[in-house]
Amino acid sequence: MAVDRRARGHAVEVAARALLLRAGLTELATNANYRGGELDLVMQDALRPGTLAVVFVEVRYRQSQAFGGGAASVDIGKRRRLVHAAQRFLQDHPALADAPCRFDVVDAQGDPDAPQLDWIRDAFRADEI
Repeated sequence: MAVDRRARGHAVEVAARALLLRAGLTELATNANYRGGELDLVMQDALRPGTLAVVFVEVRYRQSQAFGGGAASVDIGKRRRLVHAAQRFLQDHPALADAPCRFDVVDAQGDPDAPQLDWIRDAFRADEI
């Protein structure tokens, strides 16, 4: 069961990464682990010429939306862990520390090999935590 779950999660993250790359974001890191939290994807997004934002992306998969779907599962506790991990990431990458940042969620559902993806830009803000 754990292997299936891990493989399903990996397939969904690959699909989410492909969506974001097609949208023009560039990849900085995947599955960045820190004590207390993990960042599924860390990307950069060109806000305008000369300005790049660091985007911390949480990928959430649910087979159905019956209980609110993946985005609804990013509760206040999960948000705190993501913000903490993002702070650690920025400490480890001082060249990015002054860049604007945002937190996105990719809500995935359906077949994990060809999931239906809903990209929620700026899903929450660190200062709301």
